[in-house]
Amino acid sequence: MAQHEHDETAESRFIDDTTGARDRVEAHRARGTARPITVVGNPVLHHECQDVTSFDDGLAKLVDDMFSSMEAAEGVGLAANQIGVDAKVFVYDCPDDDGVRHSGVVVNPVLEDLAPDQRVLDDSNEGCLSVPTAYASLARPDYAVVRGQDAEGNAIVVRGSGYFARCLQHETDHLYGYLYIDRLSKRDRKDALRQMEEGTPKYETVPNA
Repeated sequence: MAQHEHDETAESRFIDDTTGARDRVEAHRARGTARPITVVGNPVLHHECQDVTSFDDGLAKLVDDMFSSMEAAEGVGLAANQIGVDAKVFVYDCPDDDGVRHSGVVVNPVLEDLAPDQRVLDDSNEGCLSVPTAYASLARPDYAVVRGQDAEGNAIVVRGSGYFARCLQHETDHLYGYLYIDRLSKRDRKDALRQMEEGTPKYETVPNA
């Protein structure tokens, strides 16, 4: 992937989500309670979530529970609707392709459009806690920039490359009602659902009615 050139002013707009990543995650998990994961077919996964307008104790508790739920399911990212909450929030604890650990929370995320020279596609395998035991190849840009807010309502911008870029795109998709399998061909989507049907998740899920 080509290096991304930014001047000092542009660099300063990105948050540092690597320093203290482990301690940040552990603090959230210590306060949180794991919840079961909603799976494909649950209505909350298939429509755009509500914008967050209250940055209060309720949101802080949700974020803690999301980190605990992500750990219990051994995931690297989790959107609020994946635990049944209709709110534009996602959390992540994800390495990039260099093995650097990133962790944080993004509220009301919006993916920035990339310049043509930044759209280098990576067609690695992708999976989802809401489509348990299934994987499929999906081409996504190997660089991503997400604008949003932190849990206190402050404006933030997060960037990622490689695997972490895929995570940022995947979780933002969730909050707008898209699962990764919605971006697959009909044949590949059918195959992913077959994998899910034949597999057994290692974590608790919410049965669909």
